[in-house]
Amino acid sequence: MTWSRTEPRTTVGVASSAAATAPVVDVAVPVFNEDAVLASSVERLHRHLSEHLPYPWRITIVDNASTDATWAVATDLASRLPGVAAMHLDRKGRGLALRDAWGHSDAQVVAYVDVDLSTGLDALLPLVAPLVSGHSDVAIGSRLAPGAHVARGPRREVISRTYNAILRTLFAVKVRDAQCGFKAVRRDVAERLLPEIVDDGWFFDTELLLLAEHNGLRVHEVPVDWIDDPDSRVDVTSTALRDLAGCVRMMRRFASGRGDIDLSSVERPDVPDDFGRRVVTFGAIGAVSTLVSLALFLLLVGSIGSFAANLAALGATFAANTWAHARFTAGRRRVRWGRAVAAWTFGAVVSSAVVVSAEASGAGRIATAALLVGSWLATSIVRLWALDRWSTNRTPAPAGPSTAHGVLS
Repeated sequence: MTWSRTEPRTTVGVASSAAATAPVVDVAVPVFNEDAVLASSVERLHRHLSEHLPYPWRITIVDNASTDATWAVATDLASRLPGVAAMHLDRKGRGLALRDAWGHSDAQVVAYVDVDLSTGLDALLPLVAPLVSGHSDVAIGSRLAPGAHVARGPRREVISRTYNAILRTLFAVKVRDAQCGFKAVRRDVAERLLPEIVDDGWFFDTELLLLAEHNGLRVHEVPVDWIDDPDSRVDVTSTALRDLAGCVRMMRRFASGRGDIDLSSVERPDVPDDFGRRVVTFGAIGAVSTLVSLALFLLLVGSIGSFAANLAALGATFAANTWAHARFTAGRRRVRWGRAVAAWTFGAVVSSAVVVSAEASGAGRIATAALLVGSWLATSIVRLWALDRWSTNRTPAPAGPSTAHGVLS
């Protein structure tokens, strides 16, 4: 993988054999000053993967500039446990740790878990299996999904639910829990998302999910069992405030049209071509929108003139028409409003030119309306260009710890 934001790092547990088998799943464990719990957590994770994960795997411990004995513990684990590698970074930040570990992984699926293992590991296989099969692009553990069992204090519960409600309100995301430390991404998807993520701290998770949903990636959500770590050092309030600042930045990014990512290299699920259905849906939505716009135009043209009536009719139906095409024609839950506004502007310019020409030639109200309908229908065809194509197919390798458990470069 080519990666342009590499941090100075030290790695151990590297297998240099060219014949070594790359893992299917690489589970990163970011740590900072966790020498007291690191060994027991990694040993527990190692046992679980050995017994329950039916794919070749690797555990990558990412030491985030620890000042205690964390790195010594990590190197000891990497030297004595098969399938464990360790990486030391000179700078802190959970997002930074994941960016570097995932960016240098050769696994098919990259994941991470918090070192305290607050999330029940029984959810790990349901988390990664849809990514290995190619069904989904991103998978997240959710403490707020139906079926989740969570034990935590009321303060963290209120802050978590409020933050995720804000995300759903501002960005119309469907995921329920953006900040659970239990996520996985297909590597080909990570290769496209990671260079676009700015944050190196706790907002990394949210930014990844916002970009994924904005670009129509399929996000799989798994309800988890989660027990709050009483020794957690996360300052929930300050983290939430920084996350809100990140939300403001992402709102500006999406509003400026800089949220789209080139996903042409990402493999998609192989689904039947439904072009016929899309054409019928497109025509039905277009017909309804055109009739409403025409009625508004004829209602307003006598009082405000053809030019203003045309813009008012187009503007009145813009939002509903755009949402309906995105949801029912293209099958998207999110609307790419930047492109939608550009398409609307193009249509408005063309139809306005038609109005000016019609008035200059002395055309009557009905003739002008007929010409407008023709221009509306012609310019609306561009909406079909937003439809997605999906294709992917993967074959998992035999289970067990990968023999290439330390290949990180």
